[in-house]
Amino acid sequence: MKTPLRVLSTLCLSAFLVACASSPNKTLGELPTTQYSDLDKLLLQASQKNDNQALSLYLAAADLAWQQNQALRARKILESIDLSQATPAQQIFAKTLEAELALARQQAKRALKALEHPSFVHLNEMPLSQQIRSQLVRAQMYQDIGQPLTAARERIYIAPLLDGQQAFNNHQQIWDLLTSLPRVQTKDTGEAIMDGWLALLRISQAPGALVQQQMNISQWTLQNPSHPAAQQLPEALARLQQLEADNINSLALLLPSKDPNQGVVNALRNGFFAAHYLAQASGEHTPTIHIYDSSSISSMDAFYQQALADGVELVVGPWEKNLVTQLAKRSQLPITTLALNYADSQQQPPQQLFQYGLAAEDEARVAADRAWADGMRRAVALVPKNAWGERVLAAFSAHWQSLGGELLATQHIDRPTELAGQIAELFQLRASEQRAKQLEKTLGTKLAAQPARRQDIDFIFLAATPQQARHIKPTLTFQYAGDVPIYATSAVNAGAVEVDPELNGLQFSEMPWFIESDDATRQHITHHWPQALGSMGRFYAMGADAYQLANQLQQLSAIPNSSAVGLTGTLQLSPEQRIQRTLYWAQFSNNRIEQLKGVQSD
Repeated sequence: MKTPLRVLSTLCLSAFLVACASSPNKTLGELPTTQYSDLDKLLLQASQKNDNQALSLYLAAADLAWQQNQALRARKILESIDLSQATPAQQIFAKTLEAELALARQQAKRALKALEHPSFVHLNEMPLSQQIRSQLVRAQMYQDIGQPLTAARERIYIAPLLDGQQAFNNHQQIWDLLTSLPRVQTKDTGEAIMDGWLALLRISQAPGALVQQQMNISQWTLQNPSHPAAQQLPEALARLQQLEADNINSLALLLPSKDPNQGVVNALRNGFFAAHYLAQASGEHTPTIHIYDSSSISSMDAFYQQALADGVELVVGPWEKNLVTQLAKRSQLPITTLALNYADSQQQPPQQLFQYGLAAEDEARVAADRAWADGMRRAVALVPKNAWGERVLAAFSAHWQSLGGELLATQHIDRPTELAGQIAELFQLRASEQRAKQLEKTLGTKLAAQPARRQDIDFIFLAATPQQARHIKPTLTFQYAGDVPIYATSAVNAGAVEVDPELNGLQFSEMPWFIESDDATRQHITHHWPQALGSMGRFYAMGADAYQLANQLQQLSAIPNSSAVGLTGTLQLSPEQRIQRTLYWAQFSNNRIEQLKGVQSD
């Protein structure tokens, strides 16, 4: 059932619901009574009753089993009930419970189907307890299928009916849902309460120093005194307001001038300074930036000694992996450092070291999450035959299996001439061909049979270059597997304005830079450096986000689960002080990149 348009104020709505609940429509029937404690006794009692009375008792028994954490038994009881003669009230009760059980099994689509039952048109006529229960499970369902804005809307709608811990939890959930939104979904909706939340969200996610954020939040609360978020700030914002701002006045940018990938380094530097100059133009507090050349320093000790003498309070860099690994092995650093790469070392880094980069491992986890939300359970993988491919595969495999998924097989792609054979092996086409030949030999006649691929594969996880992807898609079709969904990392996206038609339909994770073309920082960068419109744009975006992170490390460190919204993704700090990115999900469509929202429909 689609979410109805919320046109009443929450106060009027609450009064309306109370009125409806106090004068129920008798034709809808009664909800099952849930004041029971002995499940076996209740089932025995139900077996001795007839018709509607027995139905209500069985529904109460299924609910009691669920409340007693016997989910499997609850499901079996519920599935045994014939609801064809149930009243609308009983249908609402049963379908709400069915949705709760489905969500517990991570089957959000099944929950959606249950909540689309026609009986829910009468939900506003049910007692408030049932309205709250059904609305909350609906909100959780929308969250699980990847529609956080709709989930937040459901929670805002039901908020006036809640109290105590339930009200507090719902309030925090609204904020958590909204903070997960892509920036393109944070524009005003025309709904007063929702728009107040979204305005506060935009303020909290705006780049800038902590003191400026605190001032903006305080001003919003003064301007919106009756808004629920002004009366009780979300916990993360309340903690942010309590932080003592520690502005960085002097900052070091440590990058090489002579590097095999100097183009990447230059893009990082240009993106960093673009964000700095835009902050200056906006009247924000900006630090003095000291530039150091990591190509010419004799040692990191010598660099830190010079930086301390220059009054540096924060270092951004180095970029070279070997230097970052050196720093990660130390017990402490003399200056807080935001490295622009990740160390190879797996040991706990010093407290003063933060690491940020465009880790493909983040993208592998995003692909696993998306496939799981889409209902996929069995995967195969195609990854390059190199160290990068092994890292991406390891991240995908670990996260996929932690979700409960199964990785059936893997092929390491290297030479285009071997690709067809590798895909045939992945889908066991050779075995099918052998069976056909054996049958021909047994029958002594030629058979008009085509190879049959294995049918237990739900999707392919792909980490590949654009050139490899252009070969893989048609080869899959040739090998009778063109209908198998592909979930890829952003490596398949060359960043070109026009996308190769061969890639249309391919899904992949991607950073906001390639989707939010109207972002002011992005427009400034691409105006001055047109080459940023291509694949090199990733590193301009990373440079701009590095500047933002330099200003926001304090709150990311102090407030658990807090995040910064950047051009490379939504950025959070892991326990190991690595910046992890949450990305958008997109696909190539009509030769362009299109952001996808929510999960795939059945």
